[in-house]
Amino acid sequence: MKYIDLHTDALTKTEGVFHVTGEKLRAADCAVQCFAAFISDPMCGFSAACALADKFGAMCAAEGYIPLRRAEDFRADGVNALLTVEGGGAVDGDLEKLQALYARGVRLMTLLWNDANAIGFPNLADRRDRTKREARGLTEFGRTLVLRMFALGMLVDVSHASDGVFFDVAALSRARGVPFVASHSNAQAVADDCRNLTDAQIGMLADCGGVIGLNFCADFLGGARSPEGQREAIVRHAAHILKVGGEDALALGSDFDGIPTNAFMRSASDMPRLFSVLTEKFGPRITEKIAFGNAYRVLGGVL
Repeated sequence: MKYIDLHTDALTKTEGVFHVTGEKLRAADCAVQCFAAFISDPMCGFSAACALADKFGAMCAAEGYIPLRRAEDFRADGVNALLTVEGGGAVDGDLEKLQALYARGVRLMTLLWNDANAIGFPNLADRRDRTKREARGLTEFGRTLVLRMFALGMLVDVSHASDGVFFDVAALSRARGVPFVASHSNAQAVADDCRNLTDAQIGMLADCGGVIGLNFCADFLGGARSPEGQREAIVRHAAHILKVGGEDALALGSDFDGIPTNAFMRSASDMPRLFSVLTEKFGPRITEKIAFGNAYRVLGGVL
């Protein structure tokens, strides 16, 4: 079954065994892999983002990936690669640099990581207590940037964003009729971690036409760390998001190469095993929407 994965950190990983490689993606029949240019510095990251864009181009050439910038670039007979940014520090508080990243091929940006930046605040109100959620939202610059992203055709991603940023983005999304995404997030009702979305957030994101990419990080999934425990946790999160958000709201956002190896989803090679489990639970039509159809609809609208 073809699939789209909205988030991997393989572009910035430098050592160890990679969850995502060209061989693994082709073996799993990946249609689109989104590669995040991860920016760790919340205030100064444009030069780093440009360097990672160069690395992305070299990786596509070496691995035979098809770079995606426009809908007509998509090919059904290969692995399509989409460049994204994780961390709004990549724009250095400058809208012209956002435009420059768009020109380099970036079509999705995760506004925050784990630190505040010129755009707004992360979901971690207190690193010592992962159940304590941050309420502060977008800055004035952040509002302007989100509107510019909508106008450009760049997906706004609220994974890692505070509750306040989420609701500010949702209000702007609803007013403009443009979807937004949570590229790698799970359900707070299943596992109580501030990185996960509340039911109100899931419903709101679905109402705006966006998708939530199911994250394979065991810390956010909860449950036993065994293969069986992680399989059951993934199914619980998927079932809850489908129940609250509907069948159009769930996609995949593995977080591969940015997380410790999950005992059930060890790498991209295990995607067919996941689809077998989801098909048994939800049937082939819903599983195809989770794997491919929902993300394809949202990405297609941008590209």
